[in-house]
Amino acid sequence: MKKLLITAVAAVLVTGTTTAAAETPGLRLPGPSGPLPVGTSELHLVDGGRTDPWTGAPRELMVSVSYPALPNGRVTRLFPDGVAEFYDRQVAVPAGTFAPTTTHSRAGATPLPRQEHHHRSGDQGAQHPARLPVILYSPGGGQSRFLGTTLVEDLVSRGYAVVSVDHTPASPVRFPDRLELPRSGADAAQVMRERVRDIGFVLDELAANPLLDLSRVGMVGHSMGGFTTAETMLTDPRVDAGVNLDGSMDPRYGQAATLGVSRPFLLMGGGLSSGLPHNHAHSDDWGAFWSASTGWRRDVYLPDAEHMSFTDAQALLPQLGRDATAMIGTIDPDRSLAAQRTYVAAFFDLHLRGRQTTIFDRATHPDVRLIP
Repeated sequence: MKKLLITAVAAVLVTGTTTAAAETPGLRLPGPSGPLPVGTSELHLVDGGRTDPWTGAPRELMVSVSYPALPNGRVTRLFPDGVAEFYDRQVAVPAGTFAPTTTHSRAGATPLPRQEHHHRSGDQGAQHPARLPVILYSPGGGQSRFLGTTLVEDLVSRGYAVVSVDHTPASPVRFPDRLELPRSGADAAQVMRERVRDIGFVLDELAANPLLDLSRVGMVGHSMGGFTTAETMLTDPRVDAGVNLDGSMDPRYGQAATLGVSRPFLLMGGGLSSGLPHNHAHSDDWGAFWSASTGWRRDVYLPDAEHMSFTDAQALLPQLGRDATAMIGTIDPDRSLAAQRTYVAAFFDLHLRGRQTTIFDRATHPDVRLIP
C-alpha cells in the first residue's frame, strides 16, 4: 500500500465498507506504560507576524502541552466536539461512536513536583534538575493531533513534556470560535513550508515556559508529520533528534531526502509502500535520506504493520469489529504498540537524556527488523 504524502482521512480510516457498524460506545485507548500520571493543557496561539496563506488572516494554531502531573483535574475526551463527528463520518460509524472515548490525561492537572517526578521516573536530573525535556508531535496529513494520543501519553508517563501541534489546512482543528476541516487541493510543498514555520513559532512561544527545558528538544511525527520532523531539523537547530513514523519524504515537496540531517534520526516504517517494504533499503526517498544523513541513524521496520499502525487507529479500529488489515496490517495491536513505545522512548532517552541502550544493536522484539 503506497504511503501518500497527504492522505485524506477517508482513504486512511475507512475499512472497506460504508455500512454503519454496530454501535460501539466507549472505545478505549491503552494506558501509558510509565509510572507518571499525565496532565494536559490546550493553547490557542496566534502568529501576528505571519499571514496564513489559506485564510489571509494571522496564522492560528491549536497546541496541546502534556506533562507529568498529579492525578487531579477531569479526564479528557480523545477528540473535541466537531473532530469526533468528523471521524464518525470518515470511518462510517454511527454518530457518537468516537465522542465518548476518553484518554488517560487530566485537563489542567497540577504539574508533578520536581522531586516526585525524578523519583518515579528514575531520572535523578543531576544536570537538569528543574525542567522537562520536550518532544514535539506532528500528525499526518488530514489527521488530528489527538490521533497520536497513545504515544504522547506514554512518553509523558516516562518523564517528558510533549507538545502536540495541529496544522491547518491539513488537520481537522477545533478552534475556540470554529471548526476547520482539512482542505482538498492545497499545494503540498506550501503546506510543508508552513508546517515547519508552525514548529518554529511554537518553540518561540514556549521559550519562557518554566516547565520546559528547550535545551533538550526532540520531535516525532506520523506520515506527513514525520516528513515535517525531518524538514524542521534542516532549518531549526533547536530540534536535537527526530523520528519519522512511516512518512514519505517526496523530494518534490521538501529537501530532507536530498540533504539529509546531521543530528540523530530514527526511521520507523511498516508494511509496504508501492508494493515494497517501507524501509530505507527499498523506498527511494528514505534511501536517499539515509545516504545523505550524517548523524546517528537507525531504521526500525515492522513488516506486519501498516501506515495507520503508527497512530491510535492501531488500538481503535480493531474495536469496531471490522477487517482493518489494509490500514493497520496483521500485526498484533498490543505488540505493535509495545514495540513503538519501546523504540521511540529508547531513542529519546538516548539522545535527550544520555541513557545508553543496546536495543538498536540487535532486534529483540519478535515483530521488529533492524534494517542496516
